[in-house]
Amino acid sequence: MQTKETHIVPPQEKAIRIQEYAVNIFTTIPTRSALKKAIKKGLILVNDQTSSTSILLNGGEKIELLEQDTATPKKQFTLSLSVAFEDDYLAIIEKPAGILVSGNTFKSIDNALVQNLAKSNLTDMVRPRPVHRLDYPTTGLLLIGKTSASILALNSLFEQRKVHKTYHAITIGSMTQIGRIQSLTDGKEAVSHFKVLQSVTSNRFEELNLVELSPETGRKHQLRKHMSELNNPILGDTAYGKEGLILKRKGLYLHASKLEFTHPFTEEYVVVESKLPKKFIKIFPDFAF
Repeated sequence: MQTKETHIVPPQEKAIRIQEYAVNIFTTIPTRSALKKAIKKGLILVNDQTSSTSILLNGGEKIELLEQDTATPKKQFTLSLSVAFEDDYLAIIEKPAGILVSGNTFKSIDNALVQNLAKSNLTDMVRPRPVHRLDYPTTGLLLIGKTSASILALNSLFEQRKVHKTYHAITIGSMTQIGRIQSLTDGKEAVSHFKVLQSVTSNRFEELNLVELSPETGRKHQLRKHMSELNNPILGDTAYGKEGLILKRKGLYLHASKLEFTHPFTEEYVVVESKLPKKFIKIFPDFAF
């Protein structure tokens, strides 16, 4: 603990107890009861030694008031994350399924970043923060800012649509090979592009497709809504899937597989890719890369 205030006792005609003398010598201890509490907490030192209420003062003693440590250690959420890219400015991590990116919850990616990323050496370093979101059931690449300037710059890149994101999904039902979807999501324009990479027949779902998705905009649940609007919902989507064709207990088959952008500080063109999850490969083994 650090010293908050210091007082030197002037010469006294006769010895006096500290609990009587030291009232009002410190700005934050105006009463005798407050002084007693501070002594009991070990916050009062006399000549560098912890005081008691019975100590007698004669003059010349150094009395110190220590700064009370009021900060409660924050409990950390323990979660091991795979780091795909990292420097002093930013990082890209692999988000697992079944966890929120951020929000008013203890179990979040946001609360697990400090233990997984190296501390930035730059003067404006801050606690690492996600600069965009992935849905709770979605897996894949998530961009993180590690400095104040980086967080602002990355947010600006997203606003200018200069971060190119590629997703892979497995969808249900027969669909055209390539296309563009434009619609309103929550009253705002939402645009996505899709390309079917491979299709397989299925006893339960008739046909399953491995689809590459590229959103131009970043609306909430945009890709999930757009696939549902095409009548080709994403496998495992309990919110936008077809009744009777919702695969349960396997999670959502939507993966953020690629991020591309110009680094706002090094000007390097960053391209980071993520392997498809094993559950994708079980259905489409040709895409095990």
